[in-house]
Amino acid sequence: MPHLEKTTVFNDPIYGFIRIEDPFVLQLIDHPYVQRLRRIAQMGLSSLVYPGAQHTRFAHALGAYHLMGTAVSVLRSKGTHISADEEKALGYAILLHDLGHGPFSHALERALIADFSHEQIGLSLMDSLNQNYDGKLTLAIEIFKGTYPRPFMNQLVASQLDMDRLDYLKRDSFYTGVAEGNINADRLIDMMNVVDDQLVIEQKGVYSVEKFLMARRFMYWQVYLHKKSLSAEILLLKSLERAQHLTAQGVQLDMSPQLAHFLNKRPHEIKWDLETQRAFAALDDVDILHAIKQWQVHSDPVLSRLSQMINNRTLLKIELFDAPVAPISLETKKNKTAKAWKLDEDQASYFVFSGKVRNTPYKSEQNPIVFVDKSGKLVSFDALMEPPYFNALLHPVVRHYLCFPKL
Repeated sequence: MPHLEKTTVFNDPIYGFIRIEDPFVLQLIDHPYVQRLRRIAQMGLSSLVYPGAQHTRFAHALGAYHLMGTAVSVLRSKGTHISADEEKALGYAILLHDLGHGPFSHALERALIADFSHEQIGLSLMDSLNQNYDGKLTLAIEIFKGTYPRPFMNQLVASQLDMDRLDYLKRDSFYTGVAEGNINADRLIDMMNVVDDQLVIEQKGVYSVEKFLMARRFMYWQVYLHKKSLSAEILLLKSLERAQHLTAQGVQLDMSPQLAHFLNKRPHEIKWDLETQRAFAALDDVDILHAIKQWQVHSDPVLSRLSQMINNRTLLKIELFDAPVAPISLETKKNKTAKAWKLDEDQASYFVFSGKVRNTPYKSEQNPIVFVDKSGKLVSFDALMEPPYFNALLHPVVRHYLCFPKL
């Protein structure tokens, strides 16, 4: 009688049952590096705007893993040879692709450790896992880095139309209730093919790709860069900046040891070594939320007020402009805040500031999306699009903002 491998099933609200049959995948899922993703919100502080946005990077990793399995099946059905080892490696790579994310948001990662991207950190953690598991992740790491000599595999993991983006758009749309972000991931995957080891989209899928890019554009401005979400994220950054400023002066702050590892130095002073890796692997949203709750009653008026504003959702007002904020407007708001709250100019700058955000839905120079027609000829995306529409996707949208308290 043949031996049957144990199957573990995760019940996902997006795809239904996600079945895991590879024992090594279950080992990876159970590892603390992956379990940590259960304690990191996929959408940072967006739940302050969209209460349902409580999903985690762990759920996203499982969803992306599921989509990768679908993609492998579709490509095999169209004649693309993918070995059993390559299939497993693709699954490992997409399952672990978010290991390098810090708590809450991309911006917060830079506030903690400035000289390393989340991709670099994730690769370091994957290398560590690979040593622990006797090289079982070697092929997955090559695919993740893009050094494996079959480029389409890296494109499935990290490109402008990869399993990561397909899952997070669909998942974030579901949990926020923003229907404009909902995409047909199955249709997009069904339109995928491989030509000369490059990932391409069958030409009949051009409208599905259009909708995907427009959905991404809508989600950025309506959800990811929503004014209140942006305000909350910046407040969190300012609270960490203040904490770093105070610790540099010798002020004692209540926080976890792993958070202290990063806040006791400036972001550019942090070196990626074994101690930093251990601290990062232990750091999640819980550390930040605990610190914010404790700092609400700190004697420093700036840190305590910032922490209270985050914890109680009394966020800064934020105004968006097409042009940079005039210095006189910034100074006027800063002086008004300093007077009302009895702060000096430096302290007031934590509550009144300007900046900018940008979004480019499609980058033609960065791993462009390529279509294949019925004759097998490759066609660029721009050749299939009407110029005004394509230019709108290419053109970066920049918004300047001014943040200040409601006085």
